[in-house]
Amino acid sequence: MLGRGKTASLAQKNEAKTAESKPHDPLRNLGVLEDEDVRVMLRGSSMVKVRSPGWQKKRALRLLEDGVTVWCESCKSSRKAKAQKSFSVTEVECVREGCQSEALRKLAGVIPEDQCFTLVFKGARKSLDLRCPNQQEAQSWVRGIRTLQERVSNMSQKEKLDQYPSLTWIRSYLKRADQNQDGKMSYEEVKRLLQMINIDLNEQYARALFKKCDRSADGRLDHVEIEEFCRELMRRPELDLVFQRHSGNGCVLSSLELQEFLREQGEDATLVHAQSLILTYELNEWAQKNQFMTPNGFTMYMLSRENDVLNPDHAEVYQDMTQPMAHYYISSSHNTYLTKDQVTSASSTEPYIRALNQGCRCVELDSWDGDKGEPVIYHGRTLTSKVLFKEVIETIAEYAFKASPYPLVLSLENHCSVEQQEVMAKHMRTILGEKLLTQPLNGQPLKDLPSPEELKWRILVKGKKESVRTGRTDSSSSSSSSSEDEAGGNKNKSKKDPVKAASSKLSPALSDLVVYCRGVPFRGFDHAAKKSPSQLSSFSESEALRHIKESGNQFVRHNSRQLSRIYPSGQRLQSSNYNPQEMWNGGCQMVALNFQTAGEQMDLNQGRFLTNGGCGYVLKPSFLRSGDSNFNPENIAGGPGHIPTLLTIRVISAQQLPKLDANKPNSIVDPQVWVEIHGVATDNAREKTQRIDNNGFNPRWDCNLHFQLQVPELALVRFVVEDHDYTSKNDFVGQFTLPFISMRTGYRHVHLLKADGSSLSPATLFIHIKVSRRSSPVKMAYPSRH
Repeated sequence: MLGRGKTASLAQKNEAKTAESKPHDPLRNLGVLEDEDVRVMLRGSSMVKVRSPGWQKKRALRLLEDGVTVWCESCKSSRKAKAQKSFSVTEVECVREGCQSEALRKLAGVIPEDQCFTLVFKGARKSLDLRCPNQQEAQSWVRGIRTLQERVSNMSQKEKLDQYPSLTWIRSYLKRADQNQDGKMSYEEVKRLLQMINIDLNEQYARALFKKCDRSADGRLDHVEIEEFCRELMRRPELDLVFQRHSGNGCVLSSLELQEFLREQGEDATLVHAQSLILTYELNEWAQKNQFMTPNGFTMYMLSRENDVLNPDHAEVYQDMTQPMAHYYISSSHNTYLTKDQVTSASSTEPYIRALNQGCRCVELDSWDGDKGEPVIYHGRTLTSKVLFKEVIETIAEYAFKASPYPLVLSLENHCSVEQQEVMAKHMRTILGEKLLTQPLNGQPLKDLPSPEELKWRILVKGKKESVRTGRTDSSSSSSSSSEDEAGGNKNKSKKDPVKAASSKLSPALSDLVVYCRGVPFRGFDHAAKKSPSQLSSFSESEALRHIKESGNQFVRHNSRQLSRIYPSGQRLQSSNYNPQEMWNGGCQMVALNFQTAGEQMDLNQGRFLTNGGCGYVLKPSFLRSGDSNFNPENIAGGPGHIPTLLTIRVISAQQLPKLDANKPNSIVDPQVWVEIHGVATDNAREKTQRIDNNGFNPRWDCNLHFQLQVPELALVRFVVEDHDYTSKNDFVGQFTLPFISMRTGYRHVHLLKADGSSLSPATLFIHIKVSRRSSPVKMAYPSRH
């Protein structure tokens, strides 16, 4: 039997041998080296970027050798250098062939449709409309991008880890830093590389490391020596310490030692699971065969999504989806049609695509009479542009269930004449077809709203409905929630509004489409309790807050049975957002936000709906689902949901934080981390680490932050990285938000997101999480998967 020292020695030798023999050819690893479409992309193409009929600019697009990055150059006039941008094929949500975007539709018939395509990106990045020189080239790019996306998604976990993240992400920087393009780098060129990747090394250490890697002693590093240099830079001493703490010999982890580590992490600690992790993440064949995990394998496991701070079970639909709709938080958008502010920005179908692809389950359609008998959508009485109602419905029909199979609610803000309401109803019936719910699911009296499971794949209309008894619309029912707010909530004023008076009549055809979401004015909790659960009231943010402050428990009980929709104040001309957490504390379901406006509020929304598979429905805590609940978000001491919990987060380090201004080569991030708790008022808190000067590459804090939670089931935890600034407000670097109940204990990596909610890969935080109640540590309680 081999001794520990011999085992370690053999493992190190085999690891070195494996590293030397492993090919670094991303395209070969993807299996696309011979793909003709990919070859076209590698050669590059001259295209035209289209924003409008009057804005069309030449662009040169080329796939880089890493197999995922597309480089885009614009040839600017005068003496300015070429502007360069890039994107990853993994950032592309979908490729739409032909003239399917608004900008390209305006050119249909003027330019050949088979030469055009649109790249729709994840997050808030604008879509890219492109026209190729010919049909063949357009088809090559469309097929090529789809091929690369498919290959990346189908790679095994081991292949992904070997390639992403590895040294491949750094190779594009190497080429840019190699000024004379001779394949070797002087010390000055290496310094330029370090600035590009956001690290300011100590001069003495940098020179010593350069000299150590310069095996040829010619003052220049070849590609093998450069990779050795980078590998030394990327060493993770904090991970090495964790590894050594659990390794008997400090060199390898046995499957039993890995099992013990998993037990301390608070997760599946069976020996079978430990062995499966070795098979998945250990790249050294000798170690894998002998059921050992080397430091490299451990690092790959710790950086993988499997070790993410988010409970992987919660990344799927795991909650009970058979309860009434009122028992769920529902991801909801306000002014969905707007691209920016609500005064002058464009109205478009693109924001609907983005919202629906993010799992949004309630979108708003602000409809007005349009030309030639066709209703339009825009922000009335403003300078926002108009988009046809029909085009919006066509877009919704295509994207309604791309991200989630659960019911989608169309919140109609109807300002149209009866004639154009008829057109609206016709378009919805014709275009949405069987997806549109036009009849109750059964003929029985409605005791509770149907469940998301019962309403799967169905589209519901929220709007006014004619009274069955009188055959008339409730005269006090508002046709518009937002317009009420814009009028300052003055009901007498809104009644005198001639435009509103003209549109107060309701088309029977439109009324018939409202089944379970009948919009009614709120006349008090006692009045609402006597009405059907299908009645839904909209509240301005100020009204909702007043009810929460003054009648918190009554509002909770009301929201256990009926839906409430909350919308931003009409005074938010720049489409800013309110704090949604306060509304969720009161059990409000449809807390509508401006999805087009990035910021803390949308971070919280993304965090709230990150779980349950991102399906847009999240089951509320039990104390918010009971009609006789005693929970009051303003007074929680000793009541339901009150579970005093101590959360300790040790912020250890960060990895590969991006430069904020690529045009300033000497600008290096001075990072510090905030950890925030968003929940009931008594739980709200912020704590920060110290700052680390001039190191965005591998800053180290080792800082413990403590939080006392009273109602953990409502709490969101938000990690924010900032660039410290002495003279002005700190700059935002990245963030990640998730529910406390979906957070895993132990050593975890937090994969940071950009301001628009898209991935900031490969930037991560390395943290340790401990949860205890009173003085004894406890395991996180996770609901069983449905």
